[in-house]
Amino acid sequence: MPEDRDWEAYKVPPTRTPVSERITSVPNPVTIFQTVFNYVIDAPVTFVREWIERQQAKNKFYYYHQKFRRVPDLSECLEGDYLCFFEAEAQWRRDRMVDQEIVEIVRERLGACKQREGPNQFQNCAKEMEQLAQVTKAYQAPSTFLLDGDLGVHGNARTCLMKQKHRMIEERKAQANQSQ
Repeated sequence: MPEDRDWEAYKVPPTRTPVSERITSVPNPVTIFQTVFNYVIDAPVTFVREWIERQQAKNKFYYYHQKFRRVPDLSECLEGDYLCFFEAEAQWRRDRMVDQEIVEIVRERLGACKQREGPNQFQNCAKEMEQLAQVTKAYQAPSTFLLDGDLGVHGNARTCLMKQKHRMIEERKAQANQSQ
């Protein structure tokens, strides 16, 4: 069958499409506009953007790995040093948020272990339960000195420090009354 092909009936398409060459004395306005746009607008913008990218590549800044320097505690700030107060408050809030996230991550691990183990969760998830107990105890440790037990939603470093101070004063008074 391949031998009896009729090449005239099934012509092969041309290998190259002919390009119509129009030669006129007037240049094409689209080509002129594209060239002007490229040199006047696109090239400077591209140059500036590439320069900015090179500068950013030199100084990579990962906001999610930001490391803050440790500042003095609120009890170490001098009277009237409002900048120290502000920095201590910000550090206290960051520390509290980090502690909350640690507790949440450990709680999620325990939940995943319980889901995975099913009825054997008490035997196989004992390590996660112990870890959650330790982390929760460490998170609640600053609050154990407090009179109310917790700072509430709007707690801050100054309130925490004052409640701890009052609690320690009361404990000293109680010890002094016992020894007398």
